[in-house]
Amino acid sequence: MSDDSRSLNERVALFRHRLIAQLLPDDLTARQRQHTIARIVATDHQIPGSQRTRVAESTLRDWLRDYRVGGFEALKPKRRIDAGHPRALPAPLVERLLQIKEADPDRSIRRIIDKVREEGLLSAEQSLPVSTVHRLFRQQGLMSRASAGTPGEDRRRFAYARAGQLWMSDVMHGPAVAGADRRKRKTYLIAFIDDATRVIPHAAFAFAENTRAFLPVFKQALIRRGLPQRLFVDNGASYRSHQFALICARLGVALIHARPHQPQAKGKIERFFRTCRAQLIAELTDTDTASLDTLNRRLGVWIEGESHQQPHRGLEQQTPLERWAQTAEGLRYPEPALDLDDLFLFEDHRKVQNDRTVSLHGQVYEVDASLIGQRVTLRYDPSQPDAPVQVVHNGQFVEQARRVDLYASCFVRRHRRSGALDPDRTPAPPPSGLTMSTLARDDRDASSGGEH
Repeated sequence: MSDDSRSLNERVALFRHRLIAQLLPDDLTARQRQHTIARIVATDHQIPGSQRTRVAESTLRDWLRDYRVGGFEALKPKRRIDAGHPRALPAPLVERLLQIKEADPDRSIRRIIDKVREEGLLSAEQSLPVSTVHRLFRQQGLMSRASAGTPGEDRRRFAYARAGQLWMSDVMHGPAVAGADRRKRKTYLIAFIDDATRVIPHAAFAFAENTRAFLPVFKQALIRRGLPQRLFVDNGASYRSHQFALICARLGVALIHARPHQPQAKGKIERFFRTCRAQLIAELTDTDTASLDTLNRRLGVWIEGESHQQPHRGLEQQTPLERWAQTAEGLRYPEPALDLDDLFLFEDHRKVQNDRTVSLHGQVYEVDASLIGQRVTLRYDPSQPDAPVQVVHNGQFVEQARRVDLYASCFVRRHRRSGALDPDRTPAPPPSGLTMSTLARDDRDASSGGEH
């Protein structure tokens, strides 16, 4: 499969995840889930690689089932291995079973089976085990009873009940801080807040508000406080990046973007920013803003020592840490086998030159000669310029790219096919300085040459 095909498959998978992410949280009621499905089905979408604009309800349920079984990779387009063969349960039967359950969550499975049999979708000779239907409902998230709510209600106006149900993230302008060149530079405070507890999973000042500044803060938040079910963000460029969406999809986090002109939806994090300005930024000294590291250490002390310890009116005078301790049961954490460092690597695409090199941010790297003329993906950590750069081709890891010494490279002849440096060619010694005796000898040789 080509890199272009893999890129399209990834964009398709991200599109599918964006739709089903609205159905993933386990605190949705059956009515809320059905309302959301109806809204998605009735909306026109820009579907990658397709001219269609609508998604069928059955298709949406298939994607949801596939994701719950196989994760993000299961959302990528693939050729059906069962093409031409009937499935275990006919699609109309599955659709009707789900409709009945969602319309009447209290109806038993046996009564639902009786209902579809009465409607002619199941003949008297056909058996339908209760366990099969139970498994279907469980896969679709219809077996867990949740608190009632109004379909379509914007619950972001209220506090969620448990830690991790919803995080919010936003950016605030911070104080000027001395950079590496000792010149004052503007900073931005990137922060996350847990809706139910007002705990700050992580926050940090940075010199930019782009994706490269945002993702390390997000990574630390996940390490410290686990995985949120939902992440509510605005429409800034850093929140709209392909890589951020991909990370959320692979972690099973439902990414929700705020609608334009709805500042009230971010009320809790805006409240945190106001408190931060009044209690922290207003009290900063020149020592606190001497460097970005110093400022972030001061921020961390304030969050853990003051913000998390203050009784909160919205928490019935409990502190954020007290509410977190009460409601954090069942919080998800990244799987032990998951390499977060690898998941958060940045990616750039390059074409390998005829001398089997690629360039990345002003640095030249050498790759295997077999990749000459091919497009490769370079995966790297921008916060660690000296860290290894991974080379990926057609979705497969190939090697670690080798950094090239540009001076030494001038004296090295590369084989087009072997990938080995020429052992017979040694670098020429650097030119020596001129001396008066050398100049005099050169003048005599020139004069002799002129006489002949």
